[in-house]
Amino acid sequence: MIQPDTVIVLQARMASQRLPGKALARLAGDTLIGHCLRRLTAAAVAPVVLATTVGPEDDALAAEALRYGVRTIRGPREDVLRRFAQVARETGATYVVRATGDDPAIDVEGPARLLEDLRRSGADYCCERGLPHGAAVEAVRADALLDAAAHAVEPYDREHVTPYVKFNRLRYQVRWLDAPIAVRRPDLRVTVDTPADLEYMRQVLEGAGDGATPASLADVIRAADALGARARVA
Repeated sequence: MIQPDTVIVLQARMASQRLPGKALARLAGDTLIGHCLRRLTAAAVAPVVLATTVGPEDDALAAEALRYGVRTIRGPREDVLRRFAQVARETGATYVVRATGDDPAIDVEGPARLLEDLRRSGADYCCERGLPHGAAVEAVRADALLDAAAHAVEPYDREHVTPYVKFNRLRYQVRWLDAPIAVRRPDLRVTVDTPADLEYMRQVLEGAGDGATPASLADVIRAADALGARARVA
């Protein structure tokens, strides 16, 4: 059920350092960012927003988001934390789920699990351990995110959004959860950073049968295992 006090935020931009333009690269019948948007929308727990930059090169990402009925909010190129704070303010959300545009195999069921725990525990931040690298999302209370945006000064904290919260245990309540055992595979890598990653994930998603309905993470894991050792995190 869609929760109006929550927003799922996908961060993406065209100017990737290691693989420029990868967000619109094609794999398994869609763009990389298209897979991310479909999976996050299929989570069916909150509206999805694309957080990209004000740069003209990212107009194409805003157009791609519109194709999925997803709103775009644009902000600074490098200060991604400020972008997220802007989304939190403009949407009035109480909870924010963060996802990144490198990850075409995000666990569709992950946002619901994290939000349930965040609401029940009253924590400021939670994330799951043990999922394949590139399958996890993060959940954070908007007031904690806004507090971090007001106080974080290190470039790393501004670029990566959540480190100021998750590593500042005296200021915030942080919870790390064990991923469900059926998808607990920390040795697998399903993210896209390089041309080799992109080609590999093309094969994985095709093998998983990722089509109009996003493949489950369990199916993605089975497809990765069928391809062999390339899946394993170095």
